[in-house]
Amino acid sequence: MRRMTWVLAVALVYVFSAGVATQQAPAPAGPDMTWAFPDRVQKELPPDATPKRAPGSAKTYTQEQIDDLLNPPDWYPEQHPGAPLVVTKGAGAAMACGACHLMSGLGHPESSDLTGLTVPYMVQQMLDFKSGVRQDPTGKRMNGIAQAVTDEQARVAAVYFAKLPRKKFQTVTEAAMVPKTFLGNGRMRMLDPAGGTEPIAGRIITVPEDLNRARMRDPNSGFVSYVPVGSIARGKELVETGGGRTMACALCHGLDLKGQGSNPRLAGMHPIYTYRQLAFFKDGTRKGIDSSYMVAPVSRLTSDDMVAISAYLATLEP
Repeated sequence: MRRMTWVLAVALVYVFSAGVATQQAPAPAGPDMTWAFPDRVQKELPPDATPKRAPGSAKTYTQEQIDDLLNPPDWYPEQHPGAPLVVTKGAGAAMACGACHLMSGLGHPESSDLTGLTVPYMVQQMLDFKSGVRQDPTGKRMNGIAQAVTDEQARVAAVYFAKLPRKKFQTVTEAAMVPKTFLGNGRMRMLDPAGGTEPIAGRIITVPEDLNRARMRDPNSGFVSYVPVGSIARGKELVETGGGRTMACALCHGLDLKGQGSNPRLAGMHPIYTYRQLAFFKDGTRKGIDSSYMVAPVSRLTSDDMVAISAYLATLEP
């Protein structure tokens, strides 16, 4: 209670000193916002019936089996503890947790990384999704899942993911020009087969290191995130000092930004996931117990600021 009072006091000081304005959605940071909010498939790849093998795995799956949201592939069962049924098979109308977040918990950029998050934090997020105070604007999948599972199923899933090891799952590269891309199967961003480049235009463009392995949901194959030139240094300034626009993140998320108390890990998260959450806090989409503490820190951030913060945090060890 003493810590929460202190955090609230810091936030209130910031509110009055900064003159917080009415919350509004961030201005678009490019020709469209699907780079951060992958809410639809723009082009489907053709069906592929070829049996798939992941490096070092004894398993074989077809793409149809891989895409089964009620029975996700488990390429490396030796790399994680035994998983509860809600993670491997789902529950009723709820798809299996491992389908989007992978059996490793590392997830893909269109979902999220759950490793290193505490059980109470994950349980609370599920309660918020269930009640509707936290919305999943990219398809509302999480709201439906949270309503379909029991509180106990949510808890055992959280216990499982909290045990999983953290690891870097993306590299971050500054670039003025980036490959042309589109949202393909599973809302995953893919390189345009026609090739070509375009200005990054204030965006974060995240693509798989290896498209075939990413489509196989191989948890040992990560992603590359292109960010605007200068954004990592700018993000470091904003994260560490506030840069005159926000609060230092370590005040609530720990000196190493790996989480503190009920506040989640920020270090090493998928950058477009971090951007989405900052945007949702700013425009009021994300509500719940934790949201009130984020109102002041995000109130004066621009889209470029949020891109920079997200880029820098993604470079840190999780």
